[in-house]
Formats: sequence, structure tokens, C-alpha cells
Amino acid sequence: MAKVLYIQSSLFQENGQSSQLADSFIASWKAKNPEDEIIYRDLVAEPVPHLSLEHFQAHNTSIENRSEKQQEIAELSDQLIEEIFSADLLVLGVPMYNFNIPSNLHSYFDYIARAGVTFRYTESGPVGLLKDKRAVAFISRAGVYGDEHSQSNYLRQFLEFIGITDVELVYAEGLAKGEEVKEKALAAARKRIAELV
Repeated sequence: MAKVLYIQSSLFQENGQSSQLADSFIASWKAKNPEDEIIYRDLVAEPVPHLSLEHFQAHNTSIENRSEKQQEIAELSDQLIEEIFSADLLVLGVPMYNFNIPSNLHSYFDYIARAGVTFRYTESGPVGLLKDKRAVAFISRAGVYGDEHSQSNYLRQFLEFIGITDVELVYAEGLAKGEEVKEKALAAARKRIAELV
């Protein structure tokens, strides 16, 4: 039995195009793998606070050296890290906002990037510690930007940084370019979902 962690970041929640594509993937996955556990994390319903100096210091203090207040502050980061460590597959619904990922997803990444926990520094550079995991991200965009856009590169780079190198990005682009373009893009994304599952 596998464990799937589904992270939704659209401001429109289940009505967002990235969420609907990710939901479709999850439904198909669950139909084929009924024993698998699905963990849902909605970053709009339960936002992760933006990183502050207090958070950063608490996250980077070892458990045995944390004050009571630091332990309380670091609790959410610890929980999110435990959650992603337990997952075999990470599914992300990622709309494009102002040419990048949503700020709520960025905050989530800030909370799970912890030196000595999800990555470590070595003489030859950083090494990710989240091994043997796979990620699928469903990216919705109003315009057409392609696979080499900074948003795509950032997602790949961050996931690789924490050790997830098997990453599939599924796009639905040009969603604001008229109904015909939109439907064609969504149909292509749904076809890719069927292939992935």
C-alpha cells in the first residue's frame, strides 16, 4: 500500500483548473489503487504562515536545544516534514500567479526545506534526503510559457534539492486564450493523466 500526499494551492481551491486536474488524477489513482492512502493538504483552507526570523531560528535549532516557545513554533514544520517523508507520491496542483508558484506553496516549501532534515550540505554541494519518491505537478497557466519557464525550473530545482528527482510536470496552458484553446489544453492534460495512471 502506497501513500499519496496531495497539495492544493489554488486560491479557487477545488474550482481551480490545477485543482480539478489534480483531483482527476487522484480519483483515477484511487480507482486503480483502492488500498492506497490519500493525504490532502489545502494550503488555502490551512495556510502555512510566511517564514519569519523566529520561525527560521526555531526550525534550525535541534529539538533538544529548543526552548518551549521554539518547540511550539517548529511544530507545524515538523508535522509537514513527517507528512512528506511518509508519502511515496507527491501530487501538486499549481496555478501560475504573477509568473510564479502561489505564495502559499512557496511558504510550504520554506517550512519543509530544513538543513540536516530534508537536505544536507556536503563538500560537493547539497544532497536531498527525501529519497525514493515521485512527484506529479499539474500546472495551469492563462498564457503559454512552455516547459523551460522559471516557474517550471523552480519546481524541479526545489524538489530535486530535497531529494525528489522523479518529477513530472503536466501543463494546461493558454487558458485565457479563448474556449477552443482552453478546451484543447485541458483535454491534452487529461490525456496525460490517463497515461500516468
